[in-house]
Amino acid sequence: MGYDLHAIAPEIVLVATIVVVLVADFFFEYRERFRTATLAALGVLAAMIPVVTLAVDGARRTLFDGSYAVDPYALVMKGFFLAVAYVTILLSVDEIGEGDYYQGEYYVLLLTSLLGLLVMGSARDLVSVFIALETITIPTFVLAGWRKHDTRSNEAAVKYFLIGALSSAVMLYGMSLLFGLSGSTILADIVAFSREADTPPLFVFAAFLTMVGFAFKISAVPFHTWAPDTYEGAPTPVTAFLSVASKAGGVIALTTVVFFALFGEPGSFRPLLWVLAAASMTLGNLAALRQTNVVRLLAYSSIAQGGFLLVPLAVAGDGEAGASALKAVIVYLLIYGAMNLGAFAVVIAVARRTRSGEISSYAGLYRHAPALAIAMTAFMLSLAGIPFFAGWFAKFVMFQAVLDAGTPAAVTLGVVAAVNSVVAFFYYARIPREMIFHPPAPDAVSGPVRPPLALNAAIALCVTVVLVVGLYPQAFARLGDLAAGG
Repeated sequence: MGYDLHAIAPEIVLVATIVVVLVADFFFEYRERFRTATLAALGVLAAMIPVVTLAVDGARRTLFDGSYAVDPYALVMKGFFLAVAYVTILLSVDEIGEGDYYQGEYYVLLLTSLLGLLVMGSARDLVSVFIALETITIPTFVLAGWRKHDTRSNEAAVKYFLIGALSSAVMLYGMSLLFGLSGSTILADIVAFSREADTPPLFVFAAFLTMVGFAFKISAVPFHTWAPDTYEGAPTPVTAFLSVASKAGGVIALTTVVFFALFGEPGSFRPLLWVLAAASMTLGNLAALRQTNVVRLLAYSSIAQGGFLLVPLAVAGDGEAGASALKAVIVYLLIYGAMNLGAFAVVIAVARRTRSGEISSYAGLYRHAPALAIAMTAFMLSLAGIPFFAGWFAKFVMFQAVLDAGTPAAVTLGVVAAVNSVVAFFYYARIPREMIFHPPAPDAVSGPVRPPLALNAAIALCVTVVLVVGLYPQAFARLGDLAAGG
């Protein structure tokens, strides 16, 4: 039986890139190891080509007896994941190249995690969803501890691994129950079973266990305890990747299962997602208010943003309300990726000069690095949802999904999200205030900040997306419409 190789071309190109990077690393001298980053970046860009050709072709493809689909939803996600990986490589080139790190292995692990993300976009059965999630997560266990001589990095990796292994076991048990009850791992078959009048109560319990596993992947409260320590201990490019790509993989897994498997049984997921969304937004924002380290602040910000991402899923309904919720998740995810990666890029650039992650080290940054200060201000205000930056549109589509649902529970969650949006502004505005209005500390490192070319390119790409989408949101709205219709 033949397979549609065009449909899986992005994955084929990426696998070839992984092999090339792994083998090439044996032949490069120590001083030439930076070339593995070039090979990885070229491979990611090459994998983008079949994504574009598949999008232009427009045909919907289903492979492996319905367990793998290539449709607009999958293609938008694959394009997003490849873009995130490319920016992560730009963040990593100098940070990893100048440190005491194994470079070839780093990019192999990063690309392997990316492979899991690409598979996740097309996964349409429980087995492929689980395998994709583990392919995403297992390499990041190693990457989190990449600073092998740093005890904080070692602690971060161990904590991440232990909690991750437990969540995977719980999620797999829930999936096994779903399979046992429905008799199939295909999501379309599970949704057909869930819509039967005599669905057993055990189905709700199985869905609950499955959701618990996904909640860890997106660091939702109360499964978030690994995130702050792991984010602070891991190399900053890895932290950026975890905060965007790994979280996006969990969100897409959750979205796929909710919309393609559990949508016929609202009671199995809506109350849990409601609680997870409200708790993540509230605790994440309140904890972020107290942080003095910018990476830990962004870690709690990521938890809160995960809560905002869950809002549309928690209020999703049938028909137009369901399409609106799916669009909101996708648009929010695309915008969140740009503004969060950009923020971490600036953190890397500033830390190269100050050797500090404390918020106080940003005091007076505008005086000797105005471009970096302006870029960081754009990212912080975008994360806060201030108009004319992309983040306002992410919040807009989220609240639109709440209004489209129109139920009392949805409106209540919308009020919680609105209050948390106000709370978040106080800690997001703290960094711009420090950079612009506070003078540098007497013992602060002064002088211009000159980030390397790759880091500047990453910041420029993210700033462009944040500003363009903020002024012309139809660019991402169209992608959301395409994916939601897929």
